[in-house]
Amino acid sequence: QVQLVESGGGLVQAGGSLSLSCAASGGTFSTYAMGWFRQAPGKEREVVAAISWSAVTTYYSDSVKGRFTISRDNAKNTVYLHMNSLTPADTAVYFCAAGASTIVLRSGDGIHYWGKGTLVTVSS
Repeated sequence: QVQLVESGGGLVQAGGSLSLSCAASGGTFSTYAMGWFRQAPGKEREVVAAISWSAVTTYYSDSVKGRFTISRDNAKNTVYLHMNSLTPADTAVYFCAAGASTIVLRSGDGIHYWGKGTLVTVSS
């Protein structure tokens, strides 16, 4: 059983940056692909970015491509999401997730573990 705990959320002005972290415990972190999802008020949860266990493969949704960067440190059992050029449209609860592959994460089906989320609010 893997536990995922997100941190780093908060309030930031439009155009600003924020970095999220997701610390994993209780399992073999390095064997999982990891992803970041977000859910804005009144909207469905959507995948934002994903990274393979080796970090060789990454995926970004069109809405964040060029602004967000996903990375991981298997020695620290942590995955990161660095967010730049934030806009109010990025306001959401951001969730960390673990799955078998980036394809699984992109589909949203078969995800093994979820974190409880961290709130990011971007003010205009």
